[in-house]
Amino acid sequence: MKLNYFAGAAGNVPAAQFAQKLIEKMPGMTRVYYSNSGSEANEKVFKMVRQLAHRKHGGGKYKILYRERDYHGTTIGVLAASGQPQRAAQYGPMPDGFIEVPHCLEYRSQWGDIDNYGIRAAEAIEEVILREGPETIGLLCLEPVTAGGGVIVPPEGYWQKVQEICKKYDILLHIDEVVCGVGRTGKWFGYQHYGIEPDFVTMAKGLASGYAAISCTVTTERVFEMFKDDPTDPLSYFRDISTFGGCTAGPAAALENMRIIEDENLLDNTTAMGERLKGNLLALQEKHQVIGDVRGLGLFWGAELVSDRKTKEPVAEHLGQAVVAECGALGVLIGVTNRSLPGLNNTLCLSPALIATATDIDAITDAIDKALTKVFG
Repeated sequence: MKLNYFAGAAGNVPAAQFAQKLIEKMPGMTRVYYSNSGSEANEKVFKMVRQLAHRKHGGGKYKILYRERDYHGTTIGVLAASGQPQRAAQYGPMPDGFIEVPHCLEYRSQWGDIDNYGIRAAEAIEEVILREGPETIGLLCLEPVTAGGGVIVPPEGYWQKVQEICKKYDILLHIDEVVCGVGRTGKWFGYQHYGIEPDFVTMAKGLASGYAAISCTVTTERVFEMFKDDPTDPLSYFRDISTFGGCTAGPAAALENMRIIEDENLLDNTTAMGERLKGNLLALQEKHQVIGDVRGLGLFWGAELVSDRKTKEPVAEHLGQAVVAECGALGVLIGVTNRSLPGLNNTLCLSPALIATATDIDAITDAIDKALTKVFG
């Protein structure tokens, strides 16, 4: 008989096997910490950064930068890093030391119509660092593609500049892949589209496709070694526990999930069907004036709805919800940004299954076509 659960201090075979499989997909990353949810996975990173602030920086470099429109979870700790004000509303006061940096949605550029928007948006992060003091900043936490804040793919040049800035000021880079990780964008992880080298990567939703509760915080050997500076100190390690983190069911489901993705070539399918979805959405944009912008990556797309393309005035929130309802009545489930951004909950959100066929993609966009016609005429 095999023991189905024991405290994480002992580990188990499926957890060890999946950790090995996972880091094979993530060159440069070596250490895996298990939790139950994306919120916990991200909070582990924040706790590591705060612990390092005390151990390595005399209490400095404790601040955590997060991006406007990004979202990292539902505990008080990660809500302090919420770039979606409605998600954090009425839960304050929040912990200190969390600082917002500007979004990178070129469609709603903060600097007007400029060249090299991606570079400018990254430089805006550096401006915040200099304002706060580089000696106070320990971490920059970003989604590879902003999800619930409007499906935002950072523009060309953004990620390379972000990496340069982090190295310049000795700031650890955390990529939150809770939404994008494990195939959603057509690669194992969204950050792998950009050639960057994060210090932390977190993931959850795609790990087991909802068949089990599992999340992971993955880091580098360099970060791991920072917690081994004094073997005589009983506090000289990352002190974290998780009731069911790494319990056999989660890693076992994740192993099978990854096998299916590989055996059925679902990364390639995601890329191919993503191109089809993009083409269909652009065709809808030509037909429906209410679609102001189409953006996405792999099988993760958004269509921002506006009442006027010139002014980019967002449609009323209830109208976006009406489109979702009409699609549901036609047997197609889509989402829309909601309870996130005051006045800007106006982006339809599409995340078809990685096994989606061309017929499925066409059915989704056909339903959206009919729904837009019914709601907006």
